Amino acid sequence: MASKKKKIGEVGYKGQVSLRHIRVSPERLRLVVDLIRNKQIEPAIQTLSFSPQKGAPLVKKLLESAVSNARESGRVDIDKLWVASAQVDTDSIMKRIMARAQGRADQRLHRGSHVKLSLEERI
Repeated sequence: MASKKKKIGEVGYKGQVSLRHIRVSPERLRLVVDLIRNKQIEPAIQTLSFSPQKGAPLVKKLLESAVSNARESGRVDIDKLWVASAQVDTDSIMKRIMARAQGRADQRLHRGSHVKLSLEERI
């Protein structure tokens, strides 16, 4: 049986990872995820390493997990992996009460997020 040669622009490996119930607001995580969307793996990891945002270490760890999953599958060249898509969704909102002056109360909303990353091998 002859092996198929891949054409330029053809997509090989596709993998997806997700991280759920993160206690970082979706607005903050979207700023981090926008930095790595449609980038190769190595520059994306370097970008996240030096990013000062709160969600950067979490997304970096998720990206490294996705690369590890691809490596374990055994049929992918890590140097050709790209972050194909990155998505941030909202989690449930925890509502808390903050005491204010003269017996009043305000509501504080603690927002959470779900992150989904897709990797693909581009040739």
